[in-house]
Amino acid sequence: MKKKLKYILIVFAILNLLIIVSGKTWIYKAVSVTYLNGHTSSYIHDYIFFPSNKIQDGDHQKWLISSKYNKRDTTSMQLPQFIQELNDSLETTAFLVIKNDSILYEEYWHGYSEDSLSNSFSMSKSWVSTLIGIAIKDGKIHNENQKVCEFLPNFCGENEKDLSIKHLLTMSSGLDWDENYYNPIGQTAEAYYGTNLKDLVMNLKVIEPSGEVFKYHSSCTQLLAFVLEQATGKTISEYTSEKLWKPMGAKHPALWNTDVQGGDEKAFCCINSNARDFARLGKLYLNKGNWNGTQLIDTSFVDKATSSADLLDENGFKNTNYGYQFWIAERGGYQVFYARGLWGQYVICIPELDMIVVRLGRKFAECSDDGHHPDFYKFIDAALEMYN
Repeated sequence: MKKKLKYILIVFAILNLLIIVSGKTWIYKAVSVTYLNGHTSSYIHDYIFFPSNKIQDGDHQKWLISSKYNKRDTTSMQLPQFIQELNDSLETTAFLVIKNDSILYEEYWHGYSEDSLSNSFSMSKSWVSTLIGIAIKDGKIHNENQKVCEFLPNFCGENEKDLSIKHLLTMSSGLDWDENYYNPIGQTAEAYYGTNLKDLVMNLKVIEPSGEVFKYHSSCTQLLAFVLEQATGKTISEYTSEKLWKPMGAKHPALWNTDVQGGDEKAFCCINSNARDFARLGKLYLNKGNWNGTQLIDTSFVDKATSSADLLDENGFKNTNYGYQFWIAERGGYQVFYARGLWGQYVICIPELDMIVVRLGRKFAECSDDGHHPDFYKFIDAALEMYN
C-alpha cells in the first residue's frame, strides 16, 4: 500500500512539473471548475467561477403576452410528448416560444426561471456579429471587407494582411486554430479557462487561404471583439449595453465572463443572461434590425448575416449552413436561422411565421452530418405542432 501511494505521489509530482514547465497552469482552474464540482466539462452555471464585466441594463421593455399564453389549444397546456421526453433526457432548463412579438409559451425546469442567468456559450458569437453590424452603421468600421490589419497590427504579416472582417464573420479565416472541445490542453480549453486570451489569439497565423473554406473557429469571434474595441474605444460589454441591451429594454443586466478581473471578455462564448433577454436578439433580426421603430442595424447587414456565405466546407462541398455568425437551416418547409451554443443553447428564428424558439439546457444531441443537432430540429417541431 505504501509503495502504491509512493508511485501515485511521484506521478502527481511529475504531472504538476509538466504543467508548470509547459506554462499551462490554467489546467488547475479547469480541474477546479469542472471535476471538483462534479462535472467533466463546461456547464451552463459555471460563470460563477469566472470574473466578468457587466452589460448594464436600462428601462425594461416588457414582452407582450399572448392571449393564448401557455395554451396549445383551449383545453391543454402540455408540451408534445416527444419533446417532454427530450427535455428530460437532455435536461432542458428553459423553453420559450414567441410569435408576432408576443410570448405564447414558456416553461422552466431544474430550479431555473425567467430571471435565471445561464451561459450562452457560442450564442454570443451572434451578438458579436450584431455589434460589428452596428459599428458599420455607426461609421466606426467602413464595411465588413475592411482588413483586420487596419485595426490589429499583429495581423499585417504576409499571410495575414488580406484577412478581412468578413472572413472572420463567415468563419473562413484560415487561422491555425483547432476547435476541439474534448482536448483538455488544447486552444479552446485554454481560451475558456486561461488568463491571457489576447496573447493566445493575437499570436495566431493564417496558414490557409482566407475566404474560401468554412472552418468553425472561436478565434474568429475573439478577433472580431478585439477589432470592435479598437474601432469603438469601448469594451464589448460597454458597447453591447449602449447599443443593444439598453435600447432593447433587457430586464436584467447580463454578465460577460473575462479571462481575468478587468481583462478581456471571452467573446466566443459566455454572455450570461436569461431566456427572455436572449430572445430579444431574435426579435431584432426578425424585424430586419428595427427595434420598436428604431433601426439598430442596417437591414442589408441583417440579410447578409442570415444568408449562407459562398464558401466550401472542409470536404470541398458547398456550405449552406452559416452566414455572419448565425447558423442557417430548413425545417418543415420553413427557412430558419439561429444562434447556437454548446450543450444546446438556441435562439431559433422562423421568419415566415414571425416565430422565435428559445431553448436553454445542460445537454444536446451529437451533431448530425448536416452540421445541425437533431434536438434543434425537435424543438422546432414542438413549436410548430403547438402553434402552427
